[in-house]
Amino acid sequence: MNLAPYIDHTLLKQTTTLSEVQNLCNEAMEYKFAAVCIPPLYVKKAKEFLSDSGIKVATVIGFPLGYCAIEAKVAEIVLAIVDGADELDVVVNISAIKNGDWTFIANEINTIMPIIKSKNKVIKVIIESGVLTDDEIIKCCDIYGAAGVDFVKTSTGFAAKGASIHAVELIRRHLADSVKIKASGGIKSYSFAKELINAGAARLGCSAGVEIIKESEERKG
Repeated sequence: MNLAPYIDHTLLKQTTTLSEVQNLCNEAMEYKFAAVCIPPLYVKKAKEFLSDSGIKVATVIGFPLGYCAIEAKVAEIVLAIVDGADELDVVVNISAIKNGDWTFIANEINTIMPIIKSKNKVIKVIIESGVLTDDEIIKCCDIYGAAGVDFVKTSTGFAAKGASIHAVELIRRHLADSVKIKASGGIKSYSFAKELINAGAARLGCSAGVEIIKESEERKG
C-alpha cells in the first residue's frame, strides 16, 4: 500500500524553525505527501515553498489545548486563510466537552464553519480522543457530523495518548459517511499506519512520514 497520499507531513513543535519548515516542504514534494501541517507562523512561507506542487498547506487553530475563546479561534482562522492555508486543523474546546456543555460545542463549530466554508477551505476538528470517554467521542461524532466538517481528527499529538485503532473504529461507526477521519499522534511505523487506514482513517498526521515510507519500501524489497 502506498501511504504517501494519506500523510500530512507534520512539524508542530514549539521550537520549529523556518529552515525546518523548508526541509519539511522539500520532503513533502519528494515523497508526494497530501499536505504539510505547520504552525500558523509559517503558512505564507510554506505556500511559497510548495508553489505549483499540488501539496496542501495545513495549519493548526487553538492548538494544542483548544480552550481559547471562540473569538480567538475565529481570528486565527481568518489570518491563516489570508496567509494562504488550504486546510485548518481546529482543536475544539475539550474543557467544554468534559463539562458536558454541548450547547457551547455546537455554538463553537457553527460559528467557525461559515468562515471556513465561505472560502472553500477544509476543516479538520481535533477532538483529542485519548482524553475522552467513548460516549463523549460518540456525541462529538453526532455534532461534527451534523455540522458538516470535512474531517474528525483524533489527536493533537501533545496529549499522553494519541491515535488508537479503537478510537478510529469508534469514530467511523458513529460518524456521518460524508465526514472523513484523520488519525494523528504517535504514528511511527508502517504497520500501525496501515492498521489505522484499515480501521477507517483517510488521512494520517505524522512527523515520521519519511521513515514510514522508507519502511514500506523496505518491506516491498
